[in-house]
Amino acid sequence: MIQPPTGNATPASIVETLKAMAGASSKARACFAKGRCVRGTYIPSDRAEEITKSRSFTAASRVQARFSVDDGDLRVPDAARLMLRGFSFRLGDIDHRSDILTQSAPVHYAKTPAQMLAYLNARLPGPDGQPDPEKLVAFSAANPETLHQASYMAAHPLPASFADTTYWAVHAFPATNQSDETQFIKFKIVPVGSQAAPTEDTARTKPSGLLRNDLESRIATRDIRFSLMALLGRPGDPILDVTSRWPNEDHREAVRLGTIVITAIEANEVCDALAFDPAALAEGIGYPPDEIFAARRAAYATSLAQRR
Repeated sequence: MIQPPTGNATPASIVETLKAMAGASSKARACFAKGRCVRGTYIPSDRAEEITKSRSFTAASRVQARFSVDDGDLRVPDAARLMLRGFSFRLGDIDHRSDILTQSAPVHYAKTPAQMLAYLNARLPGPDGQPDPEKLVAFSAANPETLHQASYMAAHPLPASFADTTYWAVHAFPATNQSDETQFIKFKIVPVGSQAAPTEDTARTKPSGLLRNDLESRIATRDIRFSLMALLGRPGDPILDVTSRWPNEDHREAVRLGTIVITAIEANEVCDALAFDPAALAEGIGYPPDEIFAARRAAYATSLAQRR
């Protein structure tokens, strides 16, 4: 039986709980532990400067990136626990670096650190190795927004490849352009070319090893391309609640900032050493104001310190 951590909902207690539930060692990633490191290039569009003056997004650069699967054993006793995919990437140079962390669902499962820790604790297994179903039902009834991510994933089966998956950064980022005009944006990563149709049960059964093998075989024959899109915010958008989408988000105005071109497999040790850091944002892209982003910045620093 896994014991919940003591104390308040701190970044350290969240990292501790995530690792305990996944059965991970202290030197492992707290989530998205299984993945594949890759590299490539970034080609900005001629509209990037309309959105941000950040040289990470307006200038061509090398790209370091990592595809991953969040397949930690959360022991949820139903088929709705689908595997979330991740795509983290680094743009820019040493003086203008930005790390963007994205996932295959447009929302997070909690809007505050306290709610996130409570969500995880509600899923801790008891003596029989399973969560208490009454506790799960009671928590979900009291916190219906924590079901938004799983509901989206259940309704949108994933393609059979990392390369055909759409990814989102769930936070609203303040972007400032050369005219010092600031607006909130959301990052969306869209595969270039014909997107493969989702398979009936890919998200439930596609082992992470097969996803990595597919990625390697594709890159061996051609590059993989994604459009880096900025979804444009509007007054009244919920910028503090990462469990909610913006109104009409799938059909609102978006600007293509550039193209990410993945050209080669990289040794996993390279990504392990560099550690994607959500706090690394070059001038022109600011920190999102929500509580989860603030906790994520601290949690990644905690997890990295433990891994090293």
